Amino acid sequence: MQQPIVSIIVPCFNQAHFLPESLDSVLQQTYVNWECIIVNDGSTDSTEVIAKEWTLKDARFSCISIKNGGLSNARNTGIKNALGIYILPLDADDKLEPNYIALAVEAFQNSTELKVVYCKAIKFGSVEGSWDLQDFSLDKLAYINMIFCSALFYKKDWEVVGGYDPKMKYGWEDWEFWISLLKNGGEVKRLPYVGFQYRINEASMLHRLDASKKKVLFDYMSVKHADFYVKYVGNFQDLAFERYTLQNKYKALLKSKKHAVNVFCYALLGWKPFRIQNEDSLKP
Repeated sequence: MQQPIVSIIVPCFNQAHFLPESLDSVLQQTYVNWECIIVNDGSTDSTEVIAKEWTLKDARFSCISIKNGGLSNARNTGIKNALGIYILPLDADDKLEPNYIALAVEAFQNSTELKVVYCKAIKFGSVEGSWDLQDFSLDKLAYINMIFCSALFYKKDWEVVGGYDPKMKYGWEDWEFWISLLKNGGEVKRLPYVGFQYRINEASMLHRLDASKKKVLFDYMSVKHADFYVKYVGNFQDLAFERYTLQNKYKALLKSKKHAVNVFCYALLGWKPFRIQNEDSLKP
């Protein structure tokens, strides 16, 4: 029986210097029935030249060149053109271990309930070592993303949710995608195998979302997935009451600290009780 096709989607924007390592990790897969679609997202470096070299090296590689439109658009373009029933996104600076695809496909074939399969991971580059991600659960997914972008999923499920959302223009597009994919059901499996290498480089370390961009993304996700967040975080009345309760507890704690300071000053130093001007210094 022929193995199902796995489509590996590699968007690349001005990362030609990393691209050969990433593509070589694809070529080294023990699972052989794959295609790799390189999406040149309007690069101004040598991405186009390198991608074409790899298409000549192995017919399973192909290249699509598009106008720069961001990571979500590039991934969606590649997946639209994919032949495989399974999709594996791979950023142009990351790498796969040789058995990753084989083990992931086996997991899918052993369970019809699975929607996402991923693995353990390590960091390399400017920072090296184990990438310790939390175990998956839907309630945790509301607060933090614990599935990196290079997980396998069905193309049909990508179609159902409408793909990666281009409105996640500042990042976190994979987090939002996992919420879309999983909030209405489906199992997730993490393989007990280090199959993915995540590159940390100076540019990525310097690229951090500021508070205003995070707020834009959180606001958008909260509206788009209001049903999900209400279920796993709470509705606005519950959250408002919890905030009110915490504020009252804080006020009571602050008042007790003021009292303790005044007693200390009067008993040991002979000072009269005073009004504390800087309450921030008493915050827990």
